[in-house]
Parts: sequence; C-alpha cells; structure tokens
Amino acid sequence: MALLLYRLGRFSTRRPWLVIAAWAIIVALVGGSAALFHGQMSNSFQIPGTETQQMADKLKADLPSSSGGTGTVVFTTGNGTAFTPAQKDAVTAALTDVKGVANVRGVVDPFTTQATLDGAAGQIAGGKAQLAAGQAKMDVSKAQLDAGNADLAAKGAALDGAAAAGAPQAQIDAGRAQLAAGRAQLDAGMAEYNAGAATLAAKSAALVQAERTAEASSGIRFVSANGQAAVAQVQFDISINAVTPAVRTEVQDVLAKASASGVQVYFSKDITEDVSSLFGVAEAVGIAVAALVLIIMLGTLIAAGLPLLMAVIGVGVGVGGTFALTGAIEMSSISPMLALMLGLAVGIDYSLFIVNRHRQQLLAGMELRESIAKATGTSGNAVLFAGLTVVIALAALSVTGIPFLSVLGLAAAATVAIAVLIALTLTPALLTLIGRRLVSRRAWAKNAAHHATHTAAQDEAAAADHAGRGWGGLVTRFSIPAVVASVLVLGVLAIPAAGLRLALPDGGSEPVDSSAFKAYSITGENFGAGMNGPIIVVASLPAGLDQDGAAAKNLDIADLLRAVPNVKAALPVATSADFRTAVIQVIPAEGPASASTVTVVADLRAEGADITAKTGAGIGLTGQTAANVDVSSKLGAALPAYLAIVVGLSLILLILVFRSILVPLLATAGFLLSLAAAFGGVVAVYQWGWLGGVFDVANPGAVLSFLPIIVIGVLFGLAMDYQVFIASGMREAYVHGQSAKTAVRTGFSHAAPVVTAAAIIMTSVFAGFIFSHLTMVRPMGFALAFGVLLDAFVVRMTLIPAAMHLLGRSAWWIPAWLERILPDVDVEGAKLATLGDDGAGLGADSDPEPELEGAGR
Repeated sequence: MALLLYRLGRFSTRRPWLVIAAWAIIVALVGGSAALFHGQMSNSFQIPGTETQQMADKLKADLPSSSGGTGTVVFTTGNGTAFTPAQKDAVTAALTDVKGVANVRGVVDPFTTQATLDGAAGQIAGGKAQLAAGQAKMDVSKAQLDAGNADLAAKGAALDGAAAAGAPQAQIDAGRAQLAAGRAQLDAGMAEYNAGAATLAAKSAALVQAERTAEASSGIRFVSANGQAAVAQVQFDISINAVTPAVRTEVQDVLAKASASGVQVYFSKDITEDVSSLFGVAEAVGIAVAALVLIIMLGTLIAAGLPLLMAVIGVGVGVGGTFALTGAIEMSSISPMLALMLGLAVGIDYSLFIVNRHRQQLLAGMELRESIAKATGTSGNAVLFAGLTVVIALAALSVTGIPFLSVLGLAAAATVAIAVLIALTLTPALLTLIGRRLVSRRAWAKNAAHHATHTAAQDEAAAADHAGRGWGGLVTRFSIPAVVASVLVLGVLAIPAAGLRLALPDGGSEPVDSSAFKAYSITGENFGAGMNGPIIVVASLPAGLDQDGAAAKNLDIADLLRAVPNVKAALPVATSADFRTAVIQVIPAEGPASASTVTVVADLRAEGADITAKTGAGIGLTGQTAANVDVSSKLGAALPAYLAIVVGLSLILLILVFRSILVPLLATAGFLLSLAAAFGGVVAVYQWGWLGGVFDVANPGAVLSFLPIIVIGVLFGLAMDYQVFIASGMREAYVHGQSAKTAVRTGFSHAAPVVTAAAIIMTSVFAGFIFSHLTMVRPMGFALAFGVLLDAFVVRMTLIPAAMHLLGRSAWWIPAWLERILPDVDVEGAKLATLGDDGAGLGADSDPEPELEGAGR
C-alpha cells in the first residue's frame, strides 16, 4: 500500500494542475447540485415500525385534521398584573391573523377556550337547577296522573256496583262514556309525561357527560390562575418538521404584533427552531484556534493555510453533497452538522500529517517531489488506514436499523472519505506548487547552520537522546506508575457515566435568553411542566357507536388514563366521522424529558390491555413526547450491537495494519476507558449541571439520546487515528532494526509533536460547537472535544507508550499462521526505504521530469 500511495503522490507532483482542475470541477458540480437540489432539513427522529409512527400514520389516514404539527405561543403581561381587555383583544386579533399564514390550519385562542372551560361549571350548575325544577314538575304531574287514575278506578268500581244493583242502562252508559273521556285525558297526560321524562333523561345524560368532561379537563388551563400568562396553540396542516423557515418566521412576525399592547410574546422550540444555518461565531473561533496552532507548528502562513484549505475544500464537497441530497432524502439537521465537525477536524489533521512529514524530509535534504511522494507513501498510508477506521465506525451506524442515524453516519463517513482523498491527491499537488516556500527562510537558515556543524551520526545520537527525554522518556521510564495513573484518572472521570439518562432535547435545553427557553419556563411555572410535552393517545373505538356513544366511550378511556400515576389530565379532543378513531390528550405531571414522563409513557402502554378489556377499545401512543421515548429506547438497545460491530471490524483492520494482536487490543481497551470518561464528563456537565455557568447549561437534564452512539462511532475512529499515527512510527522504527523498547521511544518522539498539534486542533474545532446556536449539538461538541483530549493525551501519549514499553517484543507478537495469511499493507513504508532520493527502483515510474518553475529543490 505504501508503494501504491507513493506512486499516487508522484503522479500528483507530476500533474499538479490536472489534479487541481479535477477537484475544482468536483467542487463546482457539488456546489451547483447543492444550490439546485437542496431540500428542507428537519429534526424529526421517527423510527418506522414503532408504535408512535404507526399511530401517526393512523391519524393521517383516519383523522387528518389532528395529524399536523402543533406549536405553542406563550403570552404574558410581564408586569405582575392580569391581562387587560385591550391586551386580550390584541392577542385574539393576532391569532385570527395568523390563520392566514400558509400551512396554518387553525389556532386555539386561550381566552375563548378558558372562558368556555370556566363557564362549564356555571352551565353545569344551571343545568342541574333546571333538571331539579323539571324533575319537580314531573313529580307533580306524576302525582296528578296517579290521582286521576285512582279517581277513574273508583268511579269505575262505583259504576260497576250501580250496574249490578239494576241501575238504569242509560245512566250506566252515560257513566261509562264519562270514564272513557277521563281515561283518554289521562292517557294524553301520561304520553306528555313520558315525553318529558325522556327529555329530562337526555338532559341528565348530557349533564353527566358535561360533568365528566369538566372533570377530565380540570387539570388543563390555557390562561393561568393569576391571569398573567396565556398559552395558545398554532396547528399546521403538515408535520412541524416540514414547516419551512419562511413560514416559521412569518408566524412569529404576525403573532408578535400583539406586543404592541404591552404583551410579551414567546414561541416554543417547535416554532423558533431553524436548522438552515450550520456555522456560527463559536465554530469560527474553533477554526481560528486551529489556525493559530498550525502557524506555531509549521512556522509559515503558507504551510499553516494549506491544511485549513484542504479541510475547507473537503467540507465543501462533503457537506455540499449532503445538502444536495436533502431534496431526495429526509435528513436531520445533525447530519450536515456532524459532517461539518468531522470534515473540518480530520481534514486539517490528515493534511497536516503529510505536510509535516514532507517538511521534515525537505529540511533533511530530500528532493522536493521525492519528498512529497514519500510523505504520501508513509504518512499518507497512516492517513488512509486512520481514515478507514473512522469511515467504518460511521458507516456502521447503518446497522442500527434507525433511518435518520444511517443517513447521518453515511453522510459523515462520506465526508471523511473525501478528506482522505483530498489529503492523498490535492495536498501533494499543492505542495508541488508551493515548493520550498513551505519552510520559512529562518528555518532554512537555521537548518543549514545546524548541518554545517553537525554530522549525521551526531544527529542520530541527538535524536536517540531526545527520544529518551521529554514526556516519552518519562512515561517509559516510569511505565507502571504511568499505566496506573492513566487508568485511575480515566476511571474516576467515568464514575458519573453510571447515571447516564437519555432523552431528546426540549425547550428546557435551549439558551436561557432564547424565546424557546422562556416559553418553556413560563409554561412550566404557570401551567405545569407537563403542558410542554403532552402525550397523544389514539383510541380505536368498537364498531356500532353513535356520537353520544363514542363521546361516552372516550370519557371512559380518559378516566382510566387519568388513573395512571403522574398523569395530570386526560381529555378527549377529537373523534373521526365514523366514530372509530379518537384522540385523547394526556398531560403528564412533569416535562417531556423527565424520568417520570418516560415512566408515564410505559405505564400508559401497560394499561392498554386493561382498557381494551373494560371498554373494548384499543389504544396506542404518538406525539413528540412518546416518539422521543421510543427513539431513546431504540438507540439504547442498538448500542451494544453497534459497539461490538465497530470494535470487531476495527480490530481486524488494526491487526492487518500492525501485524500484532496486543497492539489492537491495547488500543481498544484505551478507547473504552476514554469513552467512559467522556460520557462521565457529559453527565456531570449536562445532566448534573456541574460547571453549568461555564458551558451555558441553565437547565440540566437527560443527555441527548443519540449522543452515545454517535460519540462511540466518531471517537473510536479518531482514537484509532492517533493510535495509527503513534504506533505506526513505533512499528516503523522496530521494522527498521531498533529494539522494541527503543522503538517505542523513537516512534513516540517522531509522532508526539504532530499528534499533539492534531489533538489540539481537533479539540479546538469540536470545542467551537460547545456554544453552537443548535443546542442539541452542544453536548456532542463537548463529548467529542473532551473525549479527543483524554484519548490523545492520557491514552495515546501516556498509557499506550508506557504499556508498550512494558510489553517489549511481546507487543508485536502474532501467531505464525496468521502472519502467513495476512496481506502486507506496509503501513510503515518499509518498501520505500529501498528507493533512492530520486525514486530509483520504481522502473518506468522513476522517469524524472523537469522541475516546475518556482518549486526548486
């Protein structure tokens, strides 16, 4: 492989303009495709086949009016007084106007709705009084009818006695006629009574239903008890994630008109969330720090600018390609964001490794093109296999069976693959054009003065002495304390990870000065935290019900749902035209990401069988709160299998690269330690709130549910990057004749400066995302930055060299049968050692070409 990459490097140095033109065409095509074909990103994390998705599909088919997305708007006076009539009118007017915005299906006016709820008690009391009065009248009528019946019976008996005593027939006939007339009058009265009784029974049934409805809605308010806050709902005719930024902005602009009356208007995360922008000020600061590190390390703006340029081009192609596919593939906003993070980080690092190797070889006196080709064949070989580990780890996200995670992993893997290709082709081409200007004049002069006073033997002795000193010498001299200390530090940092709790973000995770956070907080304070995350229950009602029967059945179901612990209210809100599908809104006691709400979702589902047995109706859960619980559960279940696949595939790759059993195992064990420590840091900061003021964590809560699986993939790939760069230097020294213990120090001394710079650069890039405007990215940026920092400096630069020094030759042991069947990828570039400084030994490929103008030796 080293020889193949050497040839690729030579091709790039001989045809630099061809390589540059090819990448320019690729960038133009990708940019044009992104501009022409990009679509709408979303933060929809639905998983096909889950109950929430099945119920959402059922609603869309049976009750489309309830299938659209909903956003919340919070109005408050902000001055400690209740809403004035003018302010109520202003809010109502704004809500009426917003109905004219595209995709808005309707609104829930808090004042009208609350007036209805408040008036229900009076109406029920009035209805009861009317029923009582009606019943009294019915009782009087019944008494009169009973008296009339008794009177008729008495008269009939007297008439029968008279007839038996021989009274005149004419008198008997006249009496019987009077009795018949009286009976007819009584029958008419009885019919009227029965009709009145039926009406009274219907009113009584309606009153009972109204009482049950009022009881069901008793835990829900739309205007706070103190009259200072109101919650309105805006319903869209499409999924909330499909609402465009333009519509979101228009909705906010229209409703903000209410503020002219002195009302403060805050919008929920569903309405304010705009995922169209990926790059902000914080991210730019991270790039600036990376640039500073490059300048300090490489000494010239040209040398420092080259890795940055390679990263920008790689990100442009990778993220641009991702955007181009958003028109055809549903993609979450985190996909291009992760591609951006990784593309910047690895793009800088991969190019840096090749540039640094080339720079060292130039200063050692190697010819320009040969130096570029050999740097591509050696450091480029490490770049290739390091990149492969990252690609494997990310692409393996596809095996989780979670669509949005598969798309995310493949998008990020493609961006990393592009970064590798750019490092192996475009970097050599540009290095050819830059020529000797890569090294500053001061460095050239210092180098010349050094070679004038030092022989090669002295340099070799100095290098050996330097390898025995410094950090590498320290950790190898005190190997056992270094190993113990590293494990203890990582173990202590990992302790909080035992309390890891997963959920998807809600408004409480937004910045404290954001509209979404204020809407979330005001809602929780005035209406209960559960109003921020209602659970939607979809009921499948039995056949044969009419409107009243369906309404009664819905209330029966709501009563059973309300009996579940930590359920504050359960209210039927809609029923399909055929009375077969109903929607019941359940308000939990706490917020959507709380542990108790997760339990409520599980308890509601567990109650399903009992509800079916008692009512004949089946239930299922949907809505964002239930969906978030399902996604978190699915992701948690996928973690062990994913970790096994990633570690297994990468172990095979590392065995192939290092031709060793213990080195890959040691590398993987170190990764697991740094991963656990990174999770511990995330839990401490984002779940427990430690250093919350520093990291802008105002409302600690559960950790982003798909953070662990993404961090595992990304951090494992990056950890193996540093393992390849450090261990390949050790193996290179070992293969070239040094003892195993000496090779550890030599390889470390060669790789440590560039790995240090690379780790600082990658940490800086990731740390820039800790304060991203997309809050769900923040804990991910922290986890990756903290994880890279720990893995690079505690594991790769402390634990690994100390452990490998202890192992000695055993570190490179491999069974003889495995040694025979493994292909030789030559990651250390041993075959390149036989080539001369002009590439002699390559046959036809060694034909020299004239130097490019300005790129002299």
